[in-house]
Amino acid sequence: MSWNVILFTLWQVIAVLTIVHVVLDNRQPAKTMAWALVIYFVPIVGVVFYLFFGINTRKERYVSERSMNQLTKRSMLEFVEQQNLRLPERHKPLIDLFINQNLSLPFKDNKVDFYTDGYQFFTALLQEISKAKNHIHLDMYIFADDALGCLVADALIDKARQGVEIRVIYDDVGCWNVSSQFFERMREEGIEVAAFMPVRFPSFTSKVNYRNHRKIIVIDGLVGFIGGMNIALRYVKGTKEQPWRDTMLKVTGGAVNALQRAFLVDWYFVDRTLLSDRKYYPQRTAAEGQLSNNCLAQVVTSGPVTPYPEIMQGFVRIITGARRYLYLETPYFLPNDPVLFALKTVALAGVDVRVICPRHSDARFVEWASRSYLREVVEAGVKVKLYEGGFLHSKLMVCDDSISTCGSTNLDFRSFENNFEANVFFYDEGVALRMKKVFFDDEQQTVLLTDLPQRMRADFLTRLWESVTRMLSPLF
Repeated sequence: MSWNVILFTLWQVIAVLTIVHVVLDNRQPAKTMAWALVIYFVPIVGVVFYLFFGINTRKERYVSERSMNQLTKRSMLEFVEQQNLRLPERHKPLIDLFINQNLSLPFKDNKVDFYTDGYQFFTALLQEISKAKNHIHLDMYIFADDALGCLVADALIDKARQGVEIRVIYDDVGCWNVSSQFFERMREEGIEVAAFMPVRFPSFTSKVNYRNHRKIIVIDGLVGFIGGMNIALRYVKGTKEQPWRDTMLKVTGGAVNALQRAFLVDWYFVDRTLLSDRKYYPQRTAAEGQLSNNCLAQVVTSGPVTPYPEIMQGFVRIITGARRYLYLETPYFLPNDPVLFALKTVALAGVDVRVICPRHSDARFVEWASRSYLREVVEAGVKVKLYEGGFLHSKLMVCDDSISTCGSTNLDFRSFENNFEANVFFYDEGVALRMKKVFFDDEQQTVLLTDLPQRMRADFLTRLWESVTRMLSPLF
């Protein structure tokens, strides 16, 4: 028997065993088929790729459910009290869903500021950092060591020298090109810095696919930021190819307690330190501008360690509950079956559904994969508009002047299934109208997909490539 036959037989056995492992994982059929095709028809590379990016990791390996519940109960139930909390009847099922699935409590008495470019956001962030007296908590997917990242790091170091507690979480893969000296300089100044799931051998394959994509900042437990912006210069200056457009929110009031809880759970995740002191949940005084309104908000986190995709469930509930309109922005449009079906259903029912995506993405493979999805929802009546003012990285949704959400969650498989994400959901007409205005302002710089015949009626080879990338899209 020749070596070629032996190697071919060995490869067949490995490929079949790997495919059996995929089948036994009981994933969605489309994802199972995609992995099986890649493993079998891309020799060696397919198996290696599956080992690095395809194996599911059970939550018990990473998170202690008991400790997380302990932190949640102490921080949210013992320290926080709300008077005259009124839940809107229309949205009570969604609010209860988030409470039951995620222990995400609704908070009233909120003020929200919108930032739609990096200049606005980073100016506000540096101002709030300069006013910090007790602690600063920062949870970022990317904390770059460029000019802007160094500026923020310097501001944090200055506050650390003044005795302010500072904790920083960064994603190890998101910051793969950031030098270790950048974070070490902060550690030497007394800042606690932790990497989220460091990717190191031999556990490389079990961690690389699960990343912390959240963008949460909490200052003194009184001011919080959440949205889509990382700490990197491109959010201010853009790239050589195009400017960047994103959305970040500053929240003042009750919802900051929920942002704080999200950070502290993540801190336990990376540091195994349980922080539940009352000082992290201070009561806002009259001198600090005590708020009293019924602007209701819920901060919801999701990730592969939870039994259900909470944010995706919320999206589906909002979409199917739309009666007049549903507007959303996302940089990547790769919806899974439940979200895709919901969008098509409400559009066919006559709801004004509009989607804004960037005309030119920062990820070419994702852009190709999204094209057939976009055409499919257009055929169902969704108005798809492509943003031409640069790369649109904003992630927001607003519905019927009553509910809106913004955060780190993209409309794609990775955000729904693999990433750790965070969104804030507002049940307030005023916030919804302001978010709708952000959408309308962006809409002024778009072109309808139906006005681009080369995209709507592509040639055979282009459509074939789009279909291949779509078939593989659940893997990424």
